[in-house]
Amino acid sequence: MNSLLAAVPNLDKLAVITGEQVANIGSQDMNDEIWLKLARRVNEVLASPAADGVLITHGTDTLEETSYFLSLVVKSDKPVVMVGSMRPATAISADGPGNIYNGMAVVANSASKGRGTLVCLNDEIHYARNVVKTDTTSVQTFKSLNRGPAGRVHAGKIFWFEPMDHKVGKATEFSIDGLAKLPRVDIIYAHANMSADLIAAAVGRGAQGIVVAGVGDGNMTTPALDELANAARHGVVVVRSTRLEQGIVLRNSEVNDDKMGFVVSGELNPPKSRVLLQLALTRTKDPARIQRMFDVY
Repeated sequence: MNSLLAAVPNLDKLAVITGEQVANIGSQDMNDEIWLKLARRVNEVLASPAADGVLITHGTDTLEETSYFLSLVVKSDKPVVMVGSMRPATAISADGPGNIYNGMAVVANSASKGRGTLVCLNDEIHYARNVVKTDTTSVQTFKSLNRGPAGRVHAGKIFWFEPMDHKVGKATEFSIDGLAKLPRVDIIYAHANMSADLIAAAVGRGAQGIVVAGVGDGNMTTPALDELANAARHGVVVVRSTRLEQGIVLRNSEVNDDKMGFVVSGELNPPKSRVLLQLALTRTKDPARIQRMFDVY
């Protein structure tokens, strides 16, 4: 870690920096255990008066999920910024060093406080709640499609745009204190001729919640809808999201969510809906209460 930081020119002029390694995995292998470990360590660091903020390097495949998780469970207003890279260090135009430099500039910026976890790549700053990875290889893969970026950063100079209007950090009701593991929540992808088999299998394997990556406005086939309604009657919390990149899943639009006992995701995509549902299930299994969480987080 320290060698990575030392490779970024002028980084030491932004702040006094120390580094440590919490995990060393490909982000495709990110799991709940490491999430909890990382969040606990971030909370420990930020609780110290000696620390003014945290920069986290992370693989890009699941960066949007980890950042959203942290934005809900980090109990500090001090800045937490996540960065990654789309090109390896051996590439002709590697983007990692620039992202680290700009990310550290955001950490050191006093206006970053209270904004929750931020994601900084390709000269843009994004709120963890809004950002998604949109391209398999492009350096401009991370975008906040519904809302636009939180700001821009160029060579360490920062320009802020809109503030966050959802609860993050200390304002959330979630806590990982004493939490050994997270509830199982599975994502089921909707498609033409979708069957109910995978839904039944998820419930049979112990899923406490199911997020549907629905077609259009969170829709699915009639057999799948019936199976989900049955699961909801037996205490499984069902969230309707969408497989589309943009838009808002509306409550009681094409599906009678009140009758079925479902939750709708609003702006949250399926991976982030899963994160929020996992944390929500540590507090309650009441769909009405969980719907309110999706509305404010």
